Amino acid sequence: MLAPTFATDLPHPLPSDRTALMGIVNITPDSFSDGGKWFGVDKAIERANVLVNQGADIIDVGGESTRPGSTRIDPSEEIRRILEVVSTLSAQGIVVSVDTINSATARAVCDAGARIINDVSGACWDPEMADVMADTDAVCIIQHWRGFPGSADERILERASADLVLDELGAQVDRVLAAGVKPERIVVDPGLGFAKTSAASWDVVAATGRLVQRSDYPVLIGHSRKRFLKAMADEQASVDELTVSLTSLVAAQGAWAVRVHDAVGNAAAIRTGTRWLRATIEQ
Repeated sequence: MLAPTFATDLPHPLPSDRTALMGIVNITPDSFSDGGKWFGVDKAIERANVLVNQGADIIDVGGESTRPGSTRIDPSEEIRRILEVVSTLSAQGIVVSVDTINSATARAVCDAGARIINDVSGACWDPEMADVMADTDAVCIIQHWRGFPGSADERILERASADLVLDELGAQVDRVLAAGVKPERIVVDPGLGFAKTSAASWDVVAATGRLVQRSDYPVLIGHSRKRFLKAMADEQASVDELTVSLTSLVAAQGAWAVRVHDAVGNAAAIRTGTRWLRATIEQ
């Protein structure tokens, strides 16, 4: 399985024999998924450590919501919300990723110890982001982007395919490569739920295996609590239970990592899916 190369040795190296688990900590008052449950430095640090103890390999910290209709905040406020959390977790030896579209935030958190820049715009929103990605030598997650969620210029896909997503991602990756980002620092994310109907998100996630096979870069899948799963939730199956089920499937197709809100069930799903993949290869 492909894995990105980090600039320096990690205190706790990421797994090379299974899908990695990226645990989400949103330090926002208006998150679509947890409604500000972890808003505040102490709550966020506590939550991150719970996720690590439950099996998370990476903690993805976010200080600005990207849900449709959310209000943009100044990068200085985003930095204020997350910087102490990033520095504290990094000092503990935790691999920290930061979910941001702002280059100023990306530079500040990398200076504070973050190892991964997770830009949902794939360096399309902030014209200086690609340069910051190159300057910091961080691992860079480039997400498929078709405009800001809920904006007038968002180009929504009614249906999609692995080939279409990879072709459009290719143009985004070329942009960061031209800025000097090293190929071994790049991870791609098909952007489930971003500028995609539920049908299009299902098209893409069902093609995880093709994404992995065709991509020149490791593939991260971020499906947790997304609208296309919430639409299926009912009294028999919660959105978190559906997330766990899908984690097993994408791990069985070779995803480098999954980005999820809870660790316990998803860690077990990764073990199952990875074992399935190994058995398939061994046949």
